[in-house]
Amino acid sequence: MTLLNFLALYPLQVSIGDMWKKPESAGKETVIIVVFFGILILFILLINVLKSKNGVPSGSGKTMPTGLFAKLALHRMARDIGLNSEQIKMLDFVFKTDQVTDPEKSITTPALLDRHFRRAYRVIEQSSKSDEELQYKHTVLFSTRNLLENRVSGGLTSTRQLKDDNSLILNNGKEKYEVLVLSPNGENLAVECPKNALGSQIKLQKGTRIGALLFTKNNKGFSFETHVTGYTSVHGRNALLLAHSNKLKFLSQRRFRRRQMVIATNLYLVYVEGSGKKQRLIVDKRRLAGNIADISVGGCSIKVKAPVQVGARMKIEFTQGDYNVAALGQVLRTNRISAVTVIHIKFLKVSRKSMNYINAFVYEYANE
Repeated sequence: MTLLNFLALYPLQVSIGDMWKKPESAGKETVIIVVFFGILILFILLINVLKSKNGVPSGSGKTMPTGLFAKLALHRMARDIGLNSEQIKMLDFVFKTDQVTDPEKSITTPALLDRHFRRAYRVIEQSSKSDEELQYKHTVLFSTRNLLENRVSGGLTSTRQLKDDNSLILNNGKEKYEVLVLSPNGENLAVECPKNALGSQIKLQKGTRIGALLFTKNNKGFSFETHVTGYTSVHGRNALLLAHSNKLKFLSQRRFRRRQMVIATNLYLVYVEGSGKKQRLIVDKRRLAGNIADISVGGCSIKVKAPVQVGARMKIEFTQGDYNVAALGQVLRTNRISAVTVIHIKFLKVSRKSMNYINAFVYEYANE
């Protein structure tokens, strides 16, 4: 054996002087090294056995590891999604609270995620020792849920996949009508009959071409073209029949989940006075009444009867259940739907508590 081959058998940290020891000492060292590498090989084999055998079937057909390996796999998945350390801890808490055994399936299924997070939301409410702790934990909970929301896969390809409670915006020339889906089953898509500002039904002729826009619960936007095929009655309600479409076009995905809900709200114009460090906001005492049509933690749409300028800053106040919410927003755009103006507002400043309340409304975790 050459000197180079002899050196290759030893770790790099062994010094040259250690090689010229008595035969007895060298033999003992060899035994120790052999035992060490033997234990290392057995440990590696044990890990491989656990990876291949110690798991549970997942919803995707793969084998999900359990115990320590499941936690490591979950953390790796969470980091890939973009969760930070606090959000990963929250995800551990959420899954532990609801005894989740298949994290991969839960992360890709909105209904399961909401079930797990709703339960964790309740536990946090009951166990928090102060309002400050409660608001902090709810903030982390919802920031985690929002990041996971945008990772949910799957989309729509046909109007036959719509749900009864989906909302559509129908475009007929310059007119826009917001309607609910009454039934996606059958040869045609049945929706509410559009109405004018006075609540009277608008009659659209058979064959009228219609453009439609919808946003799903997981924030995905779609558009499609259709036409009027007739009228019918669904569950005792007058319904407009539209031709089904198998060509839904993906538009975009909103950053935050948005929920449609009618909430009475008060609006106040906000003016900026001064400049630089002396700049301050002045809230006009005059009140403009309206109704929130949909809301997310990033903004809302409000129906009002008075015209509002794009770019205007507004204070929004509303009460929902036991919660009082206030936010500062800016009007991004407006559009007319019959005699009503719909203003689309981006929130500029929202308190942590109000933000948590809004998220609780949107995800339907709060008692209403």
